[in-house]
Amino acid sequence: MFGNFFKTAIRNIFRHKSYVIINIFGLAVGIACSLLILLFIRHELGYDTFNEKYDRIYRIVLDGKIGETDIRGAFTPAPLAGTLLSDYPEVEYAIRMEKWNEVLIRIDDRKFVEENILFADSSFFDIFSIPLIRGNPKKALAEPYRVVLTESQAYKYFGNENPIGKHLRINSDTMLYSISGVMKDIPENSHFEGTMLVSFLSHWRAKEEFWLSNSFATYIVLKESASPEELEKKFPAMVEKYVGPQVIQILNIDLEQFVASGNRYGFFLQPLSDIHLNPGIQQDFKPPTDRKYIFIFSIVSLFIIIVAGINYMNLSTARSVNRSREVGMRKVAGSPRHLLIGQFLLESVLLCIIALIFAVLLVEIMLPFYNNLLQLNLSMPYFSQWYIIPGLILIAFLVGLFSGSYPAFFLASFKPVSVLYGKLKMGLSGVHIRSMLVIFQFIITIALILSSFIVYRQINFMVNKDLGFEKEMQFVIRRTDALKNSIVSFRQELEKIPGVISSTNSTAIPGYPNNHNGFLMEGQTADKTYMMQVNWTDYDYLKTYGIELKDGRYFSDDFSSDTLAIVINETAVQEFGLTDPFSTRFIEPAQEGDQRNLFNVIGVISNFHNQSLRERIYPQAYILKPEEWGWTGYITIRTAPENMHNTIKEIEKTWGRFTQNEPLEYFFLDDNIRKFYFEEIRTSRIAVGFSILAIVIACLGLFGLTSFATELRSREIGIRKVMGSSVNRIITLFARETVILIFIAAIPAWILSYFLMKRWLMNFHFHINLQPWEFIAAFLISLLIALITIGYRTYRAAVVNPAEVLKYE
Repeated sequence: MFGNFFKTAIRNIFRHKSYVIINIFGLAVGIACSLLILLFIRHELGYDTFNEKYDRIYRIVLDGKIGETDIRGAFTPAPLAGTLLSDYPEVEYAIRMEKWNEVLIRIDDRKFVEENILFADSSFFDIFSIPLIRGNPKKALAEPYRVVLTESQAYKYFGNENPIGKHLRINSDTMLYSISGVMKDIPENSHFEGTMLVSFLSHWRAKEEFWLSNSFATYIVLKESASPEELEKKFPAMVEKYVGPQVIQILNIDLEQFVASGNRYGFFLQPLSDIHLNPGIQQDFKPPTDRKYIFIFSIVSLFIIIVAGINYMNLSTARSVNRSREVGMRKVAGSPRHLLIGQFLLESVLLCIIALIFAVLLVEIMLPFYNNLLQLNLSMPYFSQWYIIPGLILIAFLVGLFSGSYPAFFLASFKPVSVLYGKLKMGLSGVHIRSMLVIFQFIITIALILSSFIVYRQINFMVNKDLGFEKEMQFVIRRTDALKNSIVSFRQELEKIPGVISSTNSTAIPGYPNNHNGFLMEGQTADKTYMMQVNWTDYDYLKTYGIELKDGRYFSDDFSSDTLAIVINETAVQEFGLTDPFSTRFIEPAQEGDQRNLFNVIGVISNFHNQSLRERIYPQAYILKPEEWGWTGYITIRTAPENMHNTIKEIEKTWGRFTQNEPLEYFFLDDNIRKFYFEEIRTSRIAVGFSILAIVIACLGLFGLTSFATELRSREIGIRKVMGSSVNRIITLFARETVILIFIAAIPAWILSYFLMKRWLMNFHFHINLQPWEFIAAFLISLLIALITIGYRTYRAAVVNPAEVLKYE
């Protein structure tokens, strides 16, 4: 019986080829889009969620407030990991990690500049499930000057040779580092990335006992019986025991006074599963994906499937006239209603399974373009994960049930007497339901188009906004330690190059600020701390970056006292309530026995955007870079746009002379600032791409409905032409209803988009305002595309010779 049931379903599916092609293509595109989005979501959720201990792994997060500045970040002091292991039996493993960039690796006479070098304690492989191919995971990082390479890095350095026991040097360190292991490459969707692990015991701060310098990421694994909530309750006592005495040394007040004045200093546990989707916690590793983007992409995926399913519903109910007699005859022959419903649902599910096959082919065709668009390396793991194939079949099954549910109940509801006596409205049954479905389709379509407009405008605003400094043609050199103590001489030589306008050396540059430092203010109580982003610069920083001096002056070699001078920004003046900033002196806290520096304010600079436009402008301080620091920070070279290629060549030659031809690492500042908005740019690309596909699917449905309507009303069209109607009038007749439906759809689409996009824009401290023309443009684009689709098919029907249609009448 089931065999006949199945054969009948297959025969019914392929009875009308044009209908089948439109439905399969629409469903295939919808399923393919959803699969691509689900691939992206799976990537963003992260590799770490597959760690066998992941529900027991936590990262320690600093929760602090000093002055008006809140800090919530994965930054902890060096002694924390050891203290957790020794003082708290709930903790099974604890490690510290830190990432270094622009690291010079020397292997014999070969030199490499590497990113993402990770320092980690020896329990790294007990916490993270990254397999070690060569070496002993218990011993690989257990001693100083030990290195574990990733598989690809080992091949880069040594080819197919066994690297165990070989040596390399790091930066200017004279010690040889021994390669003690080779591990699998860290998965792309892990929350950190690295090309090698270096034993943390090699780090110059490995034995540091200072609790007020938070620079490292600390991870722990709790024992199976341990409660994270109970451990967190013990953290305040730990802070009192270890941090309290050092607060007294630095600020001359106890921890209780420090907290009573509005400050905060503590730690809490962040589950590993939360790291990937919590941008509210700062970190030095990969920036996490915002949960809202996962939500947005999930909704887009669902919407596209709904649009494709509505197409199927509309076309199935529109062609109900072709199946009404079949339904009537089967009911007369005794077929029960539930069997008819099952028959139609089976047809829908089978059609979706066929569409799934084409969807998989589309995914494979589209993946290279999709990866290029998102700058990822996604692939569909059909056989590497057991749940992929069943999951795909389940998707097809659910889409089939959703798409086929309304048509199945609608067709099964026909009364045999009405059908067999010709009293059924031919092809127009359920017109109101179909109209509602078309409206819903265009609500989604207009909302996607409008959202794409707004996202694109916000990105354009961020990339092109005047940031308050010159970002174009800024050639920034990293890894200045190669110059040792020759930075001043190097800059003097640079300025002899015709294309170089000016240059500066600083510990921070726009977009790459230093951490916040706390200062006291002369005349204020010791429990009042003022937090500022501090940048140590030379004399030419403002000149090179074109930053406006609002009042006073900047550093000058004419004033020897400038070694104890400070320049602040307008935000610092406003937030600290400085009525006369030039009579203000800031005090730099110091450990007991160290000298405290007092800095006189000599200038106020105009506010400029030192970070992404997501952030507000924080209080900033500029201090003259001490000569003994020599090589630290960045060198920024402001260049002329003419003959840029020759200018770069001359800079490279000068660098080579000063560094014995070490690799020159540089970037252009405007390019890197654009990278800050990678997540938003990627979101806009996805939104635009899938908006276009949603429009295509919706138009397929309109095309199918119009084709069917013109086929049913072909005699009416012929009679109208004989009676003198023009082609334009006939097109207008068919388009009128759709135009009305799109008008109706525009209102809820506008309201939905307004509230969603208004909320999205609130994530940016600086953002655009919504404009009426965007709402009108989204509506007009949808209307134009719909009219083109309907007009083309109606025109084809309207130009047919009436004699061909009416010759048998």
